[in-house]
Amino acid sequence: MDILLFIIYCIIVTSTPGPTNLIILSTVHNFGVKKGVEFAFGAWVAFIILLASSVTLNSIFAAALPKIILTMQLIGSGYILYLAYKIYKMDSSTCSTATYMSFRSGFLMQFINPKVIIFTMTVIPNFVMPYYTSYSTLLVFAVIIIMICFMALSTWILFGTLLKSFFQKHQKPANIVMSIFLVYSAISISGITNYIMR
Repeated sequence: MDILLFIIYCIIVTSTPGPTNLIILSTVHNFGVKKGVEFAFGAWVAFIILLASSVTLNSIFAAALPKIILTMQLIGSGYILYLAYKIYKMDSSTCSTATYMSFRSGFLMQFINPKVIIFTMTVIPNFVMPYYTSYSTLLVFAVIIIMICFMALSTWILFGTLLKSFFQKHQKPANIVMSIFLVYSAISISGITNYIMR
């Protein structure tokens, strides 16, 4: 097994801009670090549950994944578009949207985010299980992945904190840009581009 390739793959997938990371950035910008940490913690806990499910029930999930992927893509894309709209309309003077950026929201988002579902359900079987099958070894690799995810989410909180003053000076343009990136993420996740390219 190529450990370096495995670690690089995990870092790239968890760190690149995706719906969860973009919403963390937006939450820190609009509602502060505390709300960003709350959302990120919810996302991290859900990530752990999904990864643990993959390790323990891998054969079941591997068989079911192709059948439910389209449903996940549609639901996930719709929810991401909804959050993009909320961020676009967000006004820093009103905090009503903060309820959407909570632990619960971060937790639930991971279960309808196809990027996260596909990653957690395939990383262990594709990279680890061809070489290691004992539960103790799989647990070690799962902990490595969980820590990489934690560092990735923390990086986006830090990124939002460092850019907070800049974002506050440019509130509306920052929200528009983040909304556009979320719309792009929703389109990418939906699978529409695959049908268009055919």
